[in-house]
This record gives sequence, C-alpha cells and structure tokens, in this order.
Amino acid sequence: MARIFPLTALVLCCATVLSGGSALAQGSVGSPDDWPQHGRTAFEQRYSPLNQINTGNVGKLGLVWHQDFDSLRGQEATPLIIDGVMYTTTNWSKVEALDAATGRVLWRYDPKVPGTVAGRGCCDTVNRGVAYQNGRVYVGTFDGRLIALDAKTGQLIWSVNTIPQDKTLGDIRSYTIDGAPRIAKNVVIIGNGGSEFGARGFVSGFDAVTGKLKWRFFTVPAPENVPDHAASDKALSSLAYPTWSPTGGWIHSGGGGTVWDSIVYDPVTDLVYLGVGNGSPWNYKFRSNGVGDNLFLASIVAVRPETGEYVWHFQETPKDQWDFTASQPMMILDLPIKGKMRHVLVQAPKNGFFYMLDAATGEFLSGTPYTFQNWAKGLDPKTGRPDIVPDAMWSISGKTWFGIPGSLGGHNWAPMAYSPRTGYVYIPAQQLPEPFKANEHMQLHKIGVNLGIDMTGLPADPKVLEDVSKTVQGWLLAWDPVAGKPAFRVEHSAPWNGGVLATGGDLVFQGLSTGTFEAYDANTGKTLFQFDAHTGIVAPPVSYTVNGTQYVAVEVGWGGAFPLMGGALARIRNTSINHSRLLVFALNGHDSLPPETRQSQRPVKTAQTFDPKKAQEGYGIYQNYCMACHGDNAVSGGVLPDLRWSGALESVQGFHAVVGRGALANYGMPKFSELLKPSEIEKIRNFLISRNH
Repeated sequence: MARIFPLTALVLCCATVLSGGSALAQGSVGSPDDWPQHGRTAFEQRYSPLNQINTGNVGKLGLVWHQDFDSLRGQEATPLIIDGVMYTTTNWSKVEALDAATGRVLWRYDPKVPGTVAGRGCCDTVNRGVAYQNGRVYVGTFDGRLIALDAKTGQLIWSVNTIPQDKTLGDIRSYTIDGAPRIAKNVVIIGNGGSEFGARGFVSGFDAVTGKLKWRFFTVPAPENVPDHAASDKALSSLAYPTWSPTGGWIHSGGGGTVWDSIVYDPVTDLVYLGVGNGSPWNYKFRSNGVGDNLFLASIVAVRPETGEYVWHFQETPKDQWDFTASQPMMILDLPIKGKMRHVLVQAPKNGFFYMLDAATGEFLSGTPYTFQNWAKGLDPKTGRPDIVPDAMWSISGKTWFGIPGSLGGHNWAPMAYSPRTGYVYIPAQQLPEPFKANEHMQLHKIGVNLGIDMTGLPADPKVLEDVSKTVQGWLLAWDPVAGKPAFRVEHSAPWNGGVLATGGDLVFQGLSTGTFEAYDANTGKTLFQFDAHTGIVAPPVSYTVNGTQYVAVEVGWGGAFPLMGGALARIRNTSINHSRLLVFALNGHDSLPPETRQSQRPVKTAQTFDPKKAQEGYGIYQNYCMACHGDNAVSGGVLPDLRWSGALESVQGFHAVVGRGALANYGMPKFSELLKPSEIEKIRNFLISRNH
C-alpha cells in the first residue's frame, strides 16, 4: 500500500523528477512484485516496472493457468496481488482469493446479490474489483452494499448499505455499485451508479475498521436547495444549486451525477478526485428547462479524504445532454509543461478531449481532441469551457443530432495506462456515432431507462447497418500528453476493447472485443504477441511477480453497455462467443484452453403470427423497457439471450409469466407487472415475433 509522507516532502520530491519516473511520483513505494491497488499505485498509471517479459522475449509468452467462472456475463475486474495472493471479483459481485502462481482457490465469498436487482443497472451486473488494506478486502455489491472481508479466510467482517433512505434522492430510485472501492487515510470511498434510470449522485466515505459512515458528498443539489447535513452542503448551496432550474424535471429524477467508476486519491495533494457522471435524464430541456450548467454533472470534483470537504471542481461538459460523463479513468502525472514541472491530473473522458488540470488547484492547463468530435468548436484556452455547436443542443433545438462521439464516448470506462519510459498515455479509444433526438412526451418510469430521447433504433435494413458500420471504429492510441498529440495508433477491427497495461519491458498489453489478447511494442505499436482467448475482452490486465517469475493476468468475458444495448452494431466484425475466465500468462507457459464447443444462440423460426399494429406499438415499449439489456431493435449483442429466438414467444401464458410475473427473476429478469399492463406485454411479444419473422 502507498506510504503517506509529509506533504511538503512529497511536493519537493515530485518537483525533481521527470514524467513520474520515481517511486514517489508513481504514488507508491511498495514492492514492484505486487499489484496492491486498483491502478497499481495511488496515481493509477497502470504501469508495472517489471521487465522479465519484454520486447525481446514476449513471443515466448504462454498461458500458465486459467480458471473458468460460473457466469457467461461480462467480466471487468482488476485483480489485486499482495504477497503472492490474488484477490479478484467476478460478475454478481462475487469475490475470490487465489494462489497467484498456481490458481489454487484459497477462498470464495458470494454476497448473494438478488437476481431481481439486475434491472436496476444499465450495463450488466459486472464488478470492477476490490480494495485491500491491513488484511482486509473491501468490495461493493451490485445491490448497493459495501462489504469488508478477512483477507486470509474470506469471512465477513462488516457490511453496510451505502444507499441512504432519503426522499431527496429522487422519485425514481435505481442505485447499483459496479466500481471498485478506493482507500485513503483509513477511509473506504465508494460511489454508485444509476443515472440512466433515475438517481441523485453521491459518494460515501466509511471507516475502514468499523464500517461507520464518516462523510457523504452529494454531486447534485436537493430540490429547493434543502440541506443534506452532508459534506457537500456548502458547495451545493453556493455553487451548484444556482446552475439548475428550480422547476426542472430533475427534482423528480434526482438529476444524475453518479460517481460510478473513477475515484483517485493523490497523497501529494492529499485530495480525492471524483469523476462525476451524466445528467438524469439526458434530456437537458426536460431536466433543467434548458437553463444552467447543472453542476456538478460531467465534472471532476476534489474533496478531502477524511472529511469529504469540497476543495475545487472542473466541469468538462456543461449542459450535458450526450451522456458525456467525467467518470472515465483519471491518473496523476508529473510532467514538464512549458518548461516547468507540474503535478497534474489527466483524463480522456467520453467527450473526445484530453484534459490536463493542476492536481492541487484544478486549474485548466490544456484540452485537446484525442479523437474526432463534432459537438464543440473547441475549448476556451484559459477556462477550458467548450464552445458548443448550436445544433448539438438537440433537446433545445428539437432536431436530430448525429453526434460523434455518441453516448458511449471516444473512451469509456476501460482503463488507460502510462509508461514513464515512453512518456505516452495509452488510451483504448473508439468511435461510436449516435443520433440524438428529444422525446417530446417524456415520462419518468420506475423501471427501465429514463433518458428523454427518442428511442427509435437503427432500421432493420441491412444497407443502413452497413453504412453505419463504416463509421464504427476502435483503436489503441498512444498519446503524448506534453506535446498534446498522438504518437501512434494501433487499429482494431471493432470498438469496445479492453483496458491497458504498460510495463518496464516496453510492452503494452490489451485484450480485444474480437477475442484476442495482445502485446505491443510501447514505442512503436508493433504487435508482438497474440493469444486466442475464445471470447471478447473488456477488463484490464495486470502484472506481478511470484518466486522470481513475472506473470500477466486478465479476466475475459465480453460485457457492459455496448454488448447489451448496442444490438447489431455490437456484432460488427465481431463474432466471438462469450466465455468468462481468468487467464494468467508467463514465459514458456504450456497451459491451453479447452476446444471451443459452445455455439451462439441459433435462430429458430416461430410458427406464431403477429398483429402488425400491436407489433408497431410494442416496438416503442420494447425500446424503453427492454433494449438496455436485450439490445437495440431486439438484436442481442452477445451477452444476454436474443429474444427473437426465445422459446417464451410460443406461449402467451409463458411470455407473460416471464415478463409480467418474474418467473426468471432469480436469473436477473425483473418482473414488469407493476409497470406494464398485460396488453402492453402482449404488444412486446408481438413485436418480438415480428422481428423473428
């Protein structure tokens, strides 16, 4: 774990090093053999100094052991390795400890998340990992708990509900946790997800020993500016509330702003940085009557770790209506900027700009497009405020806006990495355009997404899909943060690729959505190693050493927002079949994966007929309530069942039992009887039968 030094000593030390090259500048003085924190060090650079595996011998890399998980859903965790023991999580927030050299299971813990809560989340029941301190393992569960476990035995020490029973959180309540906790000064810090469904964002700090709540910071004000008796009260009252319309729809939806992934603690500045998410709903006109910047949406907010006290904020995307979260991974670097060493925070968020801020003050230093974007003419060089293209304000104009990036961003949650040897930040970048059009008859629902946009998906016309697919791209970008420009890019055949690891062997590792695990030369991008993982990969790799042997480990199993919601687009140039496994590599490894036996879901023609009018009406209902899990236009992205071929279509009673009464609730399929009438459920069935035909 990171050792806390006096602030002045750290500042002096960091002022003398270049590009994060020293142990202090990387945020840790721990053993290079371990991966003890989410980003390996407090600075979250995802750089391992290990070099036993390098550009000269990576071609000899082989699988040394693997473990099959008990789920076919997505896997997104970063394993932690401390003293030869690996701690990791899997889908449904399950935790396990393994011998990091052999894969022998030491213990497993199942928090028994109810299957009924799956419908509360937009992007699979994934979990991104644990935190570790003083012999305890901490995990957030999908149903909103924070749990402490004994690291030796896996026995429960304490469990707390992170969701306060508070009426100010909005009439539409849908809170989940899929991010990894962070620890700063004996405080375990966790945020929540749920903005797409209706939530009011907040972050909580709990005592690492007792589990007692120490502070809470809300990222969106309460209706009528009512105090929360929280650490955020002063900042919300004086800064945030004036940027919201007092009569906007946010007073019922909660406003959004969930901190669902990136939280970073910097021991140099003694600040915790919160990456705040999008507005709820996306529709800015409905949310805030088209008025105000809506703080602290799409912002980085700095707070004190022990109290949650507000220090500074920087809003990347005012008036957010594109789902341009600031929740993407952040990292801390020491860089020479205009001839002066600066201690900076950098981020490549969804909106397409690479930001550099002074880590102590939040001062805007630079913002440069790292990918093509068309929503802003540029950023003000002094303030960083975007000059928004008028037509991009789709909720105000009423026009359809074809946005690049779309809501999945030029970079999403998959972690980037930094190498102090090259000075490059390696970003899993992508291009996923999206049409935005306002839903003029917006209504808030207790189940299903609450976006406030026209949910009409892509037409089923293959020619339309072919034309759109030409604009869909994915690549690994090596970005020079000092020069503010790309060094090189590695083209991928599809988007939504995995997180990145950089090593002292001048290597960059990344898994791809199309099913291969790869290593590149960190200086040139040349592909040096490929392994067929039999499944798409979104999780980031890690590296560690046990008994003198360097290992590289990665969880595989394709999942998350794009495979669930993307429909046919998610299968462009990507036919991998989903598996969930942990793969561990070393030089001269001789393990192998079993032969591929699984097949994708087969199309089965139904003899059922449909009513065209009911099918047309059912399309809109499906897009609002079912698309988030089962894909745009009822085309599965490869994680959950493709409902066009569901056997439940063959029976009115069977379909209503599943959709209305929750016959499969334990498997993650919620019941909709309290929200949808039987006639509406039947319309969905008619729509699915029409898509089968």
